[in-house]
Amino acid sequence: MHIFCRSHIQRIKYSNEVAYILSCKSCAKKKINIYLRIERMTRMSKYLAEMLGTMVLIILGDGVVANVLLDKTKGQNSGWIVITTGWGLGVTIAVFIFGPISGAHINPAVTLGLAMIGKFPWSSVPGYIAAQLIGGFLGALIVWLFYKNHFNEGDDQGAKLAVFCTGPAINDTLSNFFSEFIGTFLLVFASLGLNNTPMVNGLAPVASGLIVWSIGISLGGTTGYAINPARDFGPRLAHYIVPIRGKGDSEWRYAWIPVIGPVIGGMTAAVVFNNIF
Repeated sequence: MHIFCRSHIQRIKYSNEVAYILSCKSCAKKKINIYLRIERMTRMSKYLAEMLGTMVLIILGDGVVANVLLDKTKGQNSGWIVITTGWGLGVTIAVFIFGPISGAHINPAVTLGLAMIGKFPWSSVPGYIAAQLIGGFLGALIVWLFYKNHFNEGDDQGAKLAVFCTGPAINDTLSNFFSEFIGTFLLVFASLGLNNTPMVNGLAPVASGLIVWSIGISLGGTTGYAINPARDFGPRLAHYIVPIRGKGDSEWRYAWIPVIGPVIGGMTAAVVFNNIF
C-alpha cells in the first residue's frame, strides 16, 4: 500500500495537483508513483459511479414498470406515458448525480460508441461495461425486493417479465432488431449533439432524459425500447435467478436483440456523427 506525505493527502483527494506533489522532497524520497495512484483512484471511482448510476436508472425505470403492471399497486394500469416518463426521469437523475464523476454513460452502447470515435479510452471500456451490467442486475434485484409482495399476486407471466426486461409486441426478428438499432442510433446521435451545444451545459441531464422520454413515446411500442444492453441483460439475469411465483420463462432466445441491436446502433451513430460534424 502506498503511503503519501501527510501534508499532501488532502491535495491528492480533492485535486490532481500532481506537479506540486512531485516537487515535495518527502514524497520523492519515498519513491511513490503518484501518477499511478491518482489514476487508479480516479478509475475506480468512475467504475463505481457507472455501477451506481446504472443501478439508479434501473431502480427508477424497472420500478415504474412494476408500479404500472403488477397487481394491487397504487399505479396499476396508469399507462405507457407514466412508464416512459419514469424512464426519462430515471436517466435525468442518474446523469445529474453521476455525470460529473464518470460521464454517466450508464449504457454499454454509449461507451462503445464514444470509444469508436476516440472520445473514450478503449482501456476503460471493459470496466465501464462490467460496472453497468452489475448495476443493472443489482437495480433489478432491489425492484424485486421492493415489489416482492406484488410479484406474488396475480398470474401474468408476461407482466412479471416485463418489469425486468423488454420483449416484442410482435415477434419479428428483423423488425425487432431494426427497432433497437434505430432507437439507440437516435439516442447516441442526439447525446453527441448535446456536447456540441454550449447552451445546454448544466441542463444536459434534463436533455438526456428528454431524449429517452421522446424515444420511448415515439418508438417504444414495438420492443419496449431497451436501447441499452445493461438495462435488459442485467435485469433479465435477475429475473432468471430470483424466486418469483409463476414467473415463467426469461425469454433468452430474444435476449440477443436488445444487446446486439443497441451496440451496433450506438457505434454506427457515433461514427456517422463524427464524420458529419
